[in-house]
Amino acid sequence: MAKYLLLLHLPKDVDAELSPAEMQAIIQKYSNWRERLSREGRFLGGHKLGADRRVLRRDNGRVSVTDGPYGEAKEVLAGYFLVEADSYEHAVALATAGPHLDRGTVEIREVDH
Repeated sequence: MAKYLLLLHLPKDVDAELSPAEMQAIIQKYSNWRERLSREGRFLGGHKLGADRRVLRRDNGRVSVTDGPYGEAKEVLAGYFLVEADSYEHAVALATAGPHLDRGTVEIREVDH
C-alpha cells in the first residue's frame, strides 16, 4: 500500500475573523476526520503547522534565511496528513471525505519509496 502526503493549503488570514466557538467547531471536524482515518488504519500522522515561516536558500555557498510566505502569496501551507491508500484515486477519496476542502485546497503527493 502506498503512502500519500495531503498538504493542506488555506487562504492567507482565513482564520482571522473566526470566533472561538467557530474555531472549536472547525478543530472538531478535523479531529473527527483524523479519528475516522485512524479507525480505518489509514492515518499515519499529521499536524497543523505554526504561523512562523522561514525560507532557506543557498547562493554562492552562503545560506540566506527570509520570512515567508511572501506578501503576494494567496495561500499558505497550514498542515498535513500522512495517509496510507490503495491508489492515488483512493487518496483523493480520503481527502475529499475530510473537512479541508470547505476552507482551502489539498495537494496530494505520493511518498516516493
